[in-house]
Amino acid sequence: MALLVIASCQLMVVLDITIVNIALPDIQRSLDFSTTSLAWVVNAYTLTFGGLLLLGGRVGDILGRRRVFVFGVLLFVLASLLGGLAQNEAQLLAARALQGVGGAIASPTALSLVSTTFREGPERNRAFGVFAAVSAGGGAIGLLAGGILVEYLNWRWVLFVNVPIGLLIALATPRFIQESERHPGHFDIAGALTSTVGMVLLVYGFIRAAQEGWRDTLTIASFVAAVVVLAVFIMVERRSRQPITPLHMFADRNRAGTYGIMLCLAAAIFGMFFFLTLFVQNVLGFSPLAAGFAFLPVSAVIAVGAGLASRFLPTFGPKPFMVVGALLAAGGLSWLTLTDVDSTYAGSVLGPMLVFSLGMGMEFVSLTLMALSNVSPLETGAASGLLNATQQVGGSLGLSILVTMYGTASRNEAAKQVPDFLAQATPVERLRFQRTGQLPAPWSDEVLTAGVSASFVMAAIFTVLAALIAIVVIQVRPSDLERLKGGSVPGGGV
Repeated sequence: MALLVIASCQLMVVLDITIVNIALPDIQRSLDFSTTSLAWVVNAYTLTFGGLLLLGGRVGDILGRRRVFVFGVLLFVLASLLGGLAQNEAQLLAARALQGVGGAIASPTALSLVSTTFREGPERNRAFGVFAAVSAGGGAIGLLAGGILVEYLNWRWVLFVNVPIGLLIALATPRFIQESERHPGHFDIAGALTSTVGMVLLVYGFIRAAQEGWRDTLTIASFVAAVVVLAVFIMVERRSRQPITPLHMFADRNRAGTYGIMLCLAAAIFGMFFFLTLFVQNVLGFSPLAAGFAFLPVSAVIAVGAGLASRFLPTFGPKPFMVVGALLAAGGLSWLTLTDVDSTYAGSVLGPMLVFSLGMGMEFVSLTLMALSNVSPLETGAASGLLNATQQVGGSLGLSILVTMYGTASRNEAAKQVPDFLAQATPVERLRFQRTGQLPAPWSDEVLTAGVSASFVMAAIFTVLAALIAIVVIQVRPSDLERLKGGSVPGGGV
């Protein structure tokens, strides 16, 4: 029951990143968003969620993880209710930002509770397997849930649905989860401020680059400011007696390698969901509900991969699953580069999507275990916050790079398609093209497909890089295998 409570919270927080995507057209019509400002319905959540994860993890370490977990869940519930009741653009964006704050408090604390609630060894391995499957599969579940809610109710229910779920989690937590030991200390205010501002600037820079390009003045300014603020953050942490992010955690090569692998894989999985959603709806003609069902096998196969990894980790260690998982993901993405306008879901999308998902299920269990291996109880919140922050930053950075690849390839393809369109278009179609600059189908399908295929090439490169990091950097010692089997290791950490 403790695992059900923790995993339910993580699912609620993770799927909120994608559940709103399906509802965006309805939100735009209902609240009169412009196309540009509509992107902030997603970005307001991502910015606050990614920027405050480190602080959220540290708060749980100091004040007690159960009480902080409940507070984060209730804040998320309140923000969801306000968002569902929003009557204008400003109200919805403020609610989405507040949702991100609640998620940033609850998510790293949930991961820490797994470490403190379950005994080291097979029990904790299984718990991490469930947690990782939920984290990795939440995006696909969000797409399906969003499609159902929008189709049969309305867009407000993609936010209202969090209210009863969150309240049940908050009520069940005191009954099934024990409070963790509170570690005396003080809040590293300077570190919290600089890390939060730096992360927000960095995430915003990536999102801005995806929208406006890498040469945009505000994009460049965001990156420059992020570098300056994060440099100040490192200086503050080196001098702090109780830093919000103990920098010595990066001295462990396995943990540093784990963060690097997560950075690459998050870029790939964010890109896969984003571009496949475009492809199945715009080229294959799926409705939002049908698109949601199309992604449902992703969650099932991720759960299979996570189960296999958690079952055999004590025997083989995490490294083989890190390598094989990344290579499977690379194979699935490479297969997706072959899609064209004549592709079908069963023939060209389902197979590579399942291969990719199997690899990601193996990866998330291994990465979660490795990130929290040999971490003292005092620092599990910081370690889990860093892992979650790396996932958000990697997803934003990777998606911006993939969108850049998409833009270049689609513009090149459009240059080829325009002459053919003009040769066959009616006067009305030519006039509409001159006014909007948008090609109609089937020419637009060719343009989109070329861009999507190019983006999958780059995503595959990210996963190959993750495999190389796992091969070169990760080292599993005999004591690590003994710890995974539940044996005691003198002097060993968590």
